[in-house]
Amino acid sequence: MQRVYFDNAATTPISEEVINAMLPVLRGQFGNPSSIHAEGRSVRAAVESARKTVAQCIGAGTGEIFFTSGGTESNNMAIKCAVRDLGVQRIISSPTEHHCGTHAIETVEKVNGVEVVWLPVDALGRPDYQALETALQNSNGKKTLVSLMHANNEIGTMIDLKLVSELCKQYGALLHSDTVQTVGHFPINVQETPVNFLSGAAHKFHGPKGVGFIYISPETPIKPFIDGGAQERNMRGGTENVYGIVGLAKALELATTEMDTRVAHISEIRNYLQNRLLETFDNIHFNGDYNGQSLYTVLNVSFPPNPKNELLLLSMDIAGISCSGGSACSSGSEKGSHVLEAIHADPARKSIRFSFSHYNTREEVDFVIEKLKAILPVKEMVGV
Repeated sequence: MQRVYFDNAATTPISEEVINAMLPVLRGQFGNPSSIHAEGRSVRAAVESARKTVAQCIGAGTGEIFFTSGGTESNNMAIKCAVRDLGVQRIISSPTEHHCGTHAIETVEKVNGVEVVWLPVDALGRPDYQALETALQNSNGKKTLVSLMHANNEIGTMIDLKLVSELCKQYGALLHSDTVQTVGHFPINVQETPVNFLSGAAHKFHGPKGVGFIYISPETPIKPFIDGGAQERNMRGGTENVYGIVGLAKALELATTEMDTRVAHISEIRNYLQNRLLETFDNIHFNGDYNGQSLYTVLNVSFPPNPKNELLLLSMDIAGISCSGGSACSSGSEKGSHVLEAIHADPARKSIRFSFSHYNTREEVDFVIEKLKAILPVKEMVGV
Protein backbone atom coordinates (compact mmCIF):
# COMPACT_ATOMS: atom_id res chain seq x y z
CA MET A 1 0.00 0.00 0.00
CA GLN A 2 1.29 3.43 -0.93
CA ARG A 3 1.86 5.87 1.93
CA VAL A 4 2.79 9.53 1.83
CA TYR A 5 4.41 11.32 4.75
CA PHE A 6 3.31 14.87 5.47
CA ASP A 7 4.18 15.08 9.17
CA ASN A 8 7.70 16.49 9.00
CA ALA A 9 7.06 19.02 11.77
CA ALA A 10 6.75 16.03 14.12
CA THR A 11 9.91 14.39 12.83
CA THR A 12 11.79 14.04 9.55
CA PRO A 13 13.17 10.89 7.93
CA ILE A 14 16.90 10.60 8.54
CA SER A 15 18.87 11.19 5.35
CA GLU A 16 21.23 8.63 3.85
CA GLU A 17 24.13 11.07 4.04
CA VAL A 18 23.57 11.41 7.77
CA ILE A 19 23.38 7.64 8.25
CA ASN A 20 26.64 7.27 6.33
CA ALA A 21 28.29 9.87 8.54
CA MET A 22 27.14 8.01 11.67
CA LEU A 23 28.09 4.49 10.58
CA PRO A 24 31.87 4.78 11.21
CA VAL A 25 31.15 5.88 14.78
CA LEU A 26 28.60 3.11 15.32
CA ARG A 27 30.89 0.45 13.89
CA GLY A 28 34.36 1.44 14.98
CA GLN A 29 34.66 4.59 17.09
CA PHE A 30 33.41 3.07 20.33
CA GLY A 31 35.72 4.90 22.74
CA ASN A 32 34.47 7.11 25.55
CA PRO A 33 35.22 10.73 24.59
CA SER A 34 36.29 11.43 28.17
CA SER A 35 39.02 8.76 28.01
CA ILE A 36 42.58 9.93 27.36
CA HIS A 37 43.70 6.91 25.32
CA ALA A 38 43.70 6.76 21.51
CA GLU A 39 40.16 5.39 21.21
CA GLY A 40 38.83 8.14 23.46
CA ARG A 41 40.77 10.90 21.70
CA SER A 42 39.47 9.78 18.32
CA VAL A 43 35.86 10.07 19.50
CA ARG A 44 36.54 13.36 21.29
CA ALA A 45 37.84 14.76 18.00
CA ALA A 46 34.59 13.74 16.26
CA VAL A 47 32.49 15.49 18.94
CA GLU A 48 34.53 18.69 18.75
CA SER A 49 34.43 18.68 14.95
CA ALA A 50 30.63 18.41 15.16
CA ARG A 51 30.51 21.26 17.66
CA LYS A 52 32.51 23.46 15.30
CA THR A 53 30.15 22.65 12.42
CA VAL A 54 27.02 23.50 14.44
CA ALA A 55 28.59 26.74 15.68
CA GLN A 56 29.48 27.82 12.14
CA CYS A 57 25.94 27.11 10.93
CA ILE A 58 24.42 29.62 13.38
CA GLY A 59 27.26 32.15 13.61
CA ALA A 60 28.25 31.14 17.13
CA GLY A 61 31.55 30.47 18.82
CA THR A 62 32.50 26.82 19.29
CA GLY A 63 32.53 27.25 23.06
CA GLU A 64 28.92 28.45 23.00
CA ILE A 65 27.40 25.17 21.73
CA PHE A 66 26.42 22.38 24.12
CA PHE A 67 24.88 19.08 23.05
CA THR A 68 21.70 17.84 24.73
CA SER A 69 19.07 15.14 24.25
CA GLY A 70 16.91 17.46 22.14
CA GLY A 71 14.73 20.55 22.10
CA THR A 72 12.80 19.76 25.28
CA GLU A 73 15.93 19.48 27.40
CA SER A 74 17.44 22.58 25.80
CA ASN A 75 14.32 24.65 26.47
CA ASN A 76 14.03 23.41 30.05
CA MET A 77 17.71 24.13 30.60
CA ALA A 78 17.44 27.71 29.33
CA ILE A 79 14.29 28.60 31.26
CA LYS A 80 14.98 26.87 34.57
CA CYS A 81 18.70 27.71 34.74
CA ALA A 82 18.02 31.36 33.92
CA VAL A 83 15.80 31.46 37.00
CA ARG A 84 18.17 29.46 39.20
CA ASP A 85 21.50 30.97 38.12
CA LEU A 86 20.82 34.39 36.61
CA GLY A 87 18.28 35.77 39.04
CA VAL A 88 15.35 35.87 36.63
CA GLN A 89 12.21 36.79 38.56
CA ARG A 90 9.88 37.43 35.66
CA ILE A 91 9.19 35.64 32.37
CA ILE A 92 7.32 37.01 29.37
CA SER A 93 6.07 34.37 26.96
CA SER A 94 3.17 33.34 24.75
CA PRO A 95 0.30 30.87 25.29
CA THR A 96 1.09 29.32 21.89
CA GLU A 97 4.56 28.07 22.87
CA HIS A 98 5.40 24.38 22.67
CA HIS A 99 4.36 22.54 25.83
CA CYS A 100 7.97 22.01 26.87
CA GLY A 101 8.18 25.79 27.09
CA THR A 102 4.84 26.55 28.73
CA HIS A 103 5.16 23.70 31.22
CA ALA A 104 8.71 24.68 32.18
CA ILE A 105 7.51 28.26 32.75
CA GLU A 106 4.54 27.06 34.81
CA THR A 107 6.95 24.99 36.93
CA VAL A 108 9.22 27.92 37.82
CA GLU A 109 6.13 30.02 38.47
CA LYS A 110 4.88 27.44 40.98
CA VAL A 111 8.20 26.35 42.50
CA ASN A 112 10.24 29.56 42.36
CA GLY A 113 7.50 32.18 42.55
CA VAL A 114 8.45 33.66 39.18
CA GLU A 115 6.04 36.26 37.82
CA VAL A 116 4.73 35.22 34.40
CA VAL A 117 3.29 37.49 31.72
CA TRP A 118 1.45 35.71 28.89
CA LEU A 119 1.33 37.94 25.82
CA PRO A 120 -1.92 38.12 23.85
CA VAL A 121 -1.77 36.72 20.32
CA ASP A 122 -3.89 37.72 17.35
CA ALA A 123 -6.02 35.49 15.12
CA LEU A 124 -2.94 34.58 13.08
CA GLY A 125 -0.96 33.58 16.14
CA ARG A 126 1.32 36.63 16.17
CA PRO A 127 2.32 37.98 19.59
CA ASP A 128 1.35 41.55 20.43
CA TYR A 129 4.67 43.41 20.19
CA GLN A 130 3.23 46.54 21.79
CA ALA A 131 2.14 44.41 24.75
CA LEU A 132 5.66 42.96 24.84
CA GLU A 133 7.23 46.41 24.99
CA THR A 134 4.75 47.53 27.65
CA ALA A 135 5.55 44.44 29.73
CA LEU A 136 9.27 45.12 29.36
CA GLN A 137 8.76 48.73 30.43
CA ASN A 138 6.82 47.58 33.51
CA SER A 139 9.42 45.19 34.89
CA ASN A 140 9.57 47.10 38.20
CA GLY A 141 13.23 46.25 38.54
CA LYS A 142 12.70 42.49 38.21
CA LYS A 143 15.19 40.67 36.00
CA THR A 144 13.17 39.48 33.01
CA LEU A 145 13.48 36.64 30.53
CA VAL A 146 11.55 36.74 27.25
CA SER A 147 10.92 33.21 25.97
CA LEU A 148 9.32 33.04 22.50
CA MET A 149 9.56 30.34 19.87
CA HIS A 150 10.83 31.43 16.47
CA ALA A 151 8.09 29.57 14.58
CA ASN A 152 5.02 27.85 15.93
CA ASN A 153 5.12 24.10 15.40
CA GLU A 154 1.37 23.76 14.81
CA ILE A 155 0.34 26.72 12.64
CA GLY A 156 3.75 27.93 11.38
CA THR A 157 3.41 31.57 12.42
CA MET A 158 6.82 33.17 13.01
CA ILE A 159 7.81 35.96 15.34
CA ASP A 160 9.93 38.92 14.28
CA LEU A 161 13.00 37.64 16.13
CA LYS A 162 15.09 40.67 15.21
CA LEU A 163 12.49 43.06 16.66
CA VAL A 164 12.16 40.98 19.83
CA SER A 165 15.96 40.87 20.18
CA GLU A 166 16.17 44.66 19.84
CA LEU A 167 13.40 45.20 22.42
CA CYS A 168 15.13 42.87 24.88
CA LYS A 169 18.40 44.70 24.42
CA GLN A 170 16.70 48.09 24.82
CA TYR A 171 15.07 47.12 28.12
CA GLY A 172 17.84 44.90 29.50
CA ALA A 173 15.91 41.64 29.31
CA LEU A 174 17.32 38.19 28.52
CA LEU A 175 16.05 36.35 25.43
CA HIS A 176 15.48 32.65 24.87
CA SER A 177 14.11 31.38 21.57
CA ASP A 178 12.96 27.86 20.79
CA THR A 179 14.21 27.52 17.21
CA VAL A 180 13.54 23.80 16.94
CA GLN A 181 11.33 24.29 13.85
CA THR A 182 13.58 26.86 12.15
CA VAL A 183 17.19 25.75 12.63
CA GLY A 184 18.25 24.25 9.32
CA HIS A 185 15.22 25.76 7.58
CA PHE A 186 15.95 29.49 7.91
CA PRO A 187 19.23 31.40 8.14
CA ILE A 188 20.02 31.98 11.83
CA ASN A 189 22.96 34.05 13.00
CA VAL A 190 23.32 34.83 16.69
CA GLN A 191 25.81 37.61 15.92
CA GLU A 192 23.33 39.47 13.71
CA THR A 193 20.33 38.71 15.93
CA PRO A 194 21.62 38.36 19.50
CA VAL A 195 19.91 35.92 21.85
CA ASN A 196 21.00 34.53 25.21
CA PHE A 197 19.73 31.01 24.61
CA LEU A 198 18.69 29.14 21.47
CA SER A 199 17.49 25.53 21.10
CA GLY A 200 17.71 22.99 18.29
CA ALA A 201 16.87 19.31 17.67
CA ALA A 202 18.45 17.08 15.01
CA HIS A 203 15.36 15.10 14.05
CA LYS A 204 13.63 18.22 12.73
CA PHE A 205 16.20 18.56 9.91
CA HIS A 206 16.75 14.92 8.87
CA GLY A 207 19.10 13.98 11.68
CA PRO A 208 18.70 11.34 14.40
CA LYS A 209 16.27 11.53 17.31
CA GLY A 210 17.44 11.95 20.88
CA VAL A 211 20.06 14.62 20.25
CA GLY A 212 19.94 18.40 20.14
CA PHE A 213 21.90 21.43 21.20
CA ILE A 214 21.64 24.67 23.11
CA TYR A 215 23.46 27.89 22.29
CA ILE A 216 24.40 29.80 25.43
CA SER A 217 25.68 33.36 25.12
CA PRO A 218 28.96 33.93 27.00
CA GLU A 219 27.28 36.99 28.54
CA THR A 220 24.86 34.75 30.46
CA PRO A 221 26.77 31.70 31.76
CA ILE A 222 24.65 29.17 33.62
CA LYS A 223 25.44 26.09 35.68
CA PRO A 224 24.67 22.51 34.64
CA PHE A 225 21.04 21.46 34.34
CA ILE A 226 22.05 17.79 34.65
CA ASP A 227 24.70 17.09 37.27
CA GLY A 228 27.33 14.45 36.69
CA GLY A 229 30.81 14.30 35.25
CA ALA A 230 32.81 16.89 33.38
CA GLN A 231 31.25 16.20 29.98
CA GLU A 232 30.33 19.09 27.67
CA ARG A 233 32.94 21.27 29.36
CA ASN A 234 31.35 20.72 32.78
CA MET A 235 27.92 21.83 31.45
CA ARG A 236 26.06 18.53 31.04
CA GLY A 237 26.81 15.34 32.91
CA GLY A 238 26.55 12.02 31.09
CA THR A 239 28.52 10.26 28.38
CA GLU A 240 27.92 12.01 25.07
CA ASN A 241 25.64 10.52 22.42
CA VAL A 242 28.54 10.56 19.98
CA TYR A 243 26.96 9.03 16.89
CA GLY A 244 23.90 11.23 17.43
CA ILE A 245 26.08 14.33 17.71
CA VAL A 246 27.94 13.43 14.53
CA GLY A 247 24.61 12.88 12.77
CA LEU A 248 23.22 16.19 14.04
CA ALA A 249 26.22 18.10 12.70
CA LYS A 250 26.08 16.40 9.30
CA ALA A 251 22.33 16.99 9.01
CA LEU A 252 22.66 20.68 9.93
CA GLU A 253 25.58 21.13 7.55
CA LEU A 254 23.53 19.65 4.68
CA ALA A 255 20.44 21.67 5.61
CA THR A 256 22.48 24.88 5.67
CA THR A 257 24.36 24.33 2.41
CA GLU A 258 21.24 23.10 0.56
CA MET A 259 18.88 25.60 2.15
CA ASP A 260 18.03 27.67 -0.93
CA THR A 261 17.21 24.60 -3.01
CA ARG A 262 15.15 23.02 -0.25
CA VAL A 263 13.21 26.22 0.45
CA ALA A 264 12.25 26.59 -3.20
CA HIS A 265 11.12 22.97 -3.50
CA ILE A 266 9.22 22.78 -0.21
CA SER A 267 7.51 26.12 -0.78
CA GLU A 268 6.32 24.94 -4.19
CA ILE A 269 4.89 21.73 -2.71
CA ARG A 270 3.15 23.64 0.09
CA ASN A 271 1.64 26.16 -2.35
CA TYR A 272 0.54 23.35 -4.65
CA LEU A 273 -1.35 21.62 -1.83
CA GLN A 274 -2.90 24.91 -0.76
CA ASN A 275 -4.15 25.65 -4.29
CA ARG A 276 -5.44 22.13 -4.90
CA LEU A 277 -7.40 22.16 -1.64
CA LEU A 278 -9.00 25.49 -2.52
CA GLU A 279 -9.99 24.37 -6.00
CA THR A 280 -11.32 20.97 -4.85
CA PHE A 281 -13.23 21.69 -1.63
CA ASP A 282 -15.58 24.43 -0.42
CA ASN A 283 -14.97 26.65 2.57
CA ILE A 284 -11.32 25.73 3.15
CA HIS A 285 -9.45 28.02 5.53
CA PHE A 286 -5.85 28.05 6.75
CA ASN A 287 -4.69 28.69 10.30
CA GLY A 288 -1.81 30.98 11.13
CA ASP A 289 0.00 33.66 9.17
CA TYR A 290 0.19 31.35 6.15
CA ASN A 291 0.60 34.10 3.54
CA GLY A 292 2.86 36.27 5.72
CA GLN A 293 5.73 35.63 8.09
CA SER A 294 5.30 31.89 8.31
CA LEU A 295 7.15 28.59 8.39
CA TYR A 296 7.17 27.34 4.79
CA THR A 297 7.29 23.71 5.94
CA VAL A 298 3.84 23.87 7.59
CA LEU A 299 0.31 24.28 6.25
CA ASN A 300 -2.43 24.05 8.88
CA VAL A 301 -5.70 23.41 7.05
CA SER A 302 -9.11 24.18 8.57
CA PHE A 303 -11.87 22.01 7.10
CA PRO A 304 -15.54 23.07 7.42
CA PRO A 305 -17.89 21.27 9.83
CA ASN A 306 -18.70 17.75 8.67
CA PRO A 307 -19.91 14.55 10.40
CA LYS A 308 -16.73 12.80 9.23
CA ASN A 309 -14.39 15.34 10.81
CA GLU A 310 -14.03 13.50 14.10
CA LEU A 311 -12.46 10.52 12.34
CA LEU A 312 -10.76 12.49 9.56
CA LEU A 313 -7.21 11.93 10.79
CA LEU A 314 -7.83 8.20 11.24
CA SER A 315 -9.51 7.98 7.83
CA MET A 316 -6.52 9.66 6.21
CA ASP A 317 -4.12 7.31 7.99
CA ILE A 318 -6.10 4.31 6.75
CA ALA A 319 -5.95 5.82 3.25
CA GLY A 320 -2.15 6.00 3.48
CA ILE A 321 -1.61 9.63 4.52
CA SER A 322 0.51 10.58 7.52
CA CYS A 323 -0.30 14.02 8.91
CA SER A 324 -1.42 15.33 12.29
CA GLY A 325 -3.88 17.42 14.22
CA GLY A 326 -1.12 19.41 15.92
CA SER A 327 1.94 18.75 18.02
CA ALA A 328 3.04 15.11 18.14
CA CYS A 329 3.87 15.67 21.81
CA SER A 330 0.15 16.09 22.55
CA SER A 331 -1.03 12.99 20.66
CA GLY A 332 -3.46 10.92 22.70
CA SER A 333 -4.54 13.92 24.73
CA GLU A 334 -8.28 14.47 24.93
CA LYS A 335 -7.75 18.20 25.25
CA GLY A 336 -7.79 20.17 22.02
CA SER A 337 -4.87 22.18 20.69
CA HIS A 338 -3.85 24.98 23.04
CA VAL A 339 -2.55 26.88 20.00
CA LEU A 340 -5.90 26.81 18.17
CA GLU A 341 -7.64 27.75 21.40
CA ALA A 342 -5.32 30.75 21.85
CA ILE A 343 -6.10 32.07 18.35
CA HIS A 344 -9.83 31.44 18.89
CA ALA A 345 -10.15 28.98 16.02
CA ASP A 346 -13.68 27.71 15.40
CA PRO A 347 -13.98 24.41 17.34
CA ALA A 348 -16.64 23.21 14.91
CA ARG A 349 -14.03 23.06 12.15
CA LYS A 350 -11.36 20.36 11.85
CA SER A 351 -7.75 21.44 11.64
CA ILE A 352 -5.12 19.21 10.06
CA ARG A 353 -1.41 20.03 9.97
CA PHE A 354 0.44 19.07 6.80
CA SER A 355 4.19 19.55 7.09
CA PHE A 356 6.72 19.07 4.35
CA SER A 357 10.31 18.16 3.52
CA HIS A 358 12.40 18.31 0.35
CA TYR A 359 11.58 14.61 -0.16
CA ASN A 360 7.90 15.36 -0.84
CA THR A 361 6.52 15.57 -4.39
CA ARG A 362 3.59 17.02 -6.32
CA GLU A 363 2.46 13.46 -7.02
CA GLU A 364 2.10 12.91 -3.28
CA VAL A 365 -0.08 16.02 -3.06
CA ASP A 366 -2.27 14.63 -5.85
CA PHE A 367 -2.52 11.38 -3.90
CA VAL A 368 -3.72 13.28 -0.82
CA ILE A 369 -6.35 15.18 -2.80
CA GLU A 370 -7.71 12.00 -4.41
CA LYS A 371 -7.99 10.27 -1.05
CA LEU A 372 -9.68 13.30 0.54
CA LYS A 373 -12.20 13.41 -2.33
CA ALA A 374 -13.32 9.94 -1.28
CA ILE A 375 -13.85 11.11 2.31
CA LEU A 376 -15.19 14.69 2.11
CA PRO A 377 -17.73 16.45 -0.12
CA VAL A 378 -16.19 17.93 -3.24
CA LYS A 379 -16.83 21.44 -4.54
CA GLU A 380 -19.61 21.58 -7.13
CA MET A 381 -18.34 22.64 -10.52
CA VAL A 382 -20.37 25.50 -12.00
CA GLY A 383 -21.68 24.75 -15.49
CA VAL A 384 -20.80 21.06 -15.37
